[in-house]
Parts: sequence; C-alpha cells; structure tokens
Amino acid sequence: MVRAKICGVTTEADLRAVSDAGADAVGIVTEVSVDTPREVDPDRAADLIAAAPPFLSTVVVSMPESPARAVELAGALTPDAIQLHGDFDAEDVRYVRREARTAVITAVDAADTDRAHEYDGVADAVLVDSTGESGAGGTGETHDWDAAGDLVADLSTPVVLAGGLTPENVAEAAGTAVPYAVDVSSGVERTGGRKDHEAVRAFVRNADVEVPV
Repeated sequence: MVRAKICGVTTEADLRAVSDAGADAVGIVTEVSVDTPREVDPDRAADLIAAAPPFLSTVVVSMPESPARAVELAGALTPDAIQLHGDFDAEDVRYVRREARTAVITAVDAADTDRAHEYDGVADAVLVDSTGESGAGGTGETHDWDAAGDLVADLSTPVVLAGGLTPENVAEAAGTAVPYAVDVSSGVERTGGRKDHEAVRAFVRNADVEVPV
C-alpha cells in the first residue's frame, strides 16, 4: 500500500479533514525562505501538531538556517518527523537525527539523483520533488515517474514521491514509481493555504494502490 501525506495544512479544520480522509501523515510548513501561503509561524505549527489525532503522523516541513536550528525546531514542536529542504549534506542529516531524536526526511530535486544516493541509509526517507532554484518544493510541476521508480529500486531508504500530484494523476504516479508514499500540497487546495476537503479525500482514496511484492 502506498501511503499518503497531505502537506501545507494551516487550519484545524483542514487538519481534521486530512485525518478523516485516512491520510497517513500531515505536513506543516514553518520557517521557510520562500513566500508561500502555506507557511505558519512555529507557535502556530506547535498548536497544529498538538491538535493532530493519534495515528496521524506529523511532519514539520522547513528550510532551517542550520542543522542546529533544525534540532531546535524539532525539540520545540515535537513532530514525528522533520522534512528538510535546503543545502544539507549527509553529516548534517546524521547530526539532526542524533540530536533531535526524530525521523528526518530529506527533500531532493528529481533530477539530482546523486544527492538522493548521498542520503541513502542516512535519512529516514528521501522526498523526490520538483523544486525551484531555492530548493523548495510546492512548484506544482510533475517530473519523470519512471526515473523516480528507478530511485525506488536503487535506494534502501524509503522514497516519497512529490511534485505536481493531484487526485487525478496520483494513481498513475504511484503505480508507475511504486514509492513508499506520495505527497501533495497545492494539488488539493481550493485557495493558497486552504484545502479542498473533497480533493483531499479523493487523493487519499486514489493513492491507495497495491504495491507489487
């Protein structure tokens, strides 16, 4: 089964919708260096994490200025995982995992397969996305799902597929790449930072494809 993460949640109502839809994880964006309506301040992120029901994994999505700041955020917000965007090497990831004592997801551009391999066996998961020049995701652009499938086959670390996913294309994307999980943000929104609850339900439902043994 391919798991589903809904990212960029900013309200309790959207958080409940994500949980009710049966998603496996929710992403909360804080301290990023790009302008996005999905960003909340750390205090608000802490409130949303605290409001998450049991069995819904919480992921802080951030572009911290340093590995030390990533550790501070994880310690203050106590998410189940922290998703790092930015220029962090394998040693930085090892440091954050050790000091924060939380799972670490590293985001890479789909074209940067060397970097994805650098994180193999180091991060808890590698998120493969269509990123902008800043290294941030949320571009709403798809990439080569067959190439992502090659990474899934090559890496021992779980791969999360992101980038331009929607309720309409997620089944094909998941069936092609066969990732550990799929991740969506803008593809299930009615306006920037506000989720379309029916789209969230459809995305989770359509992402639930069988994984070949």
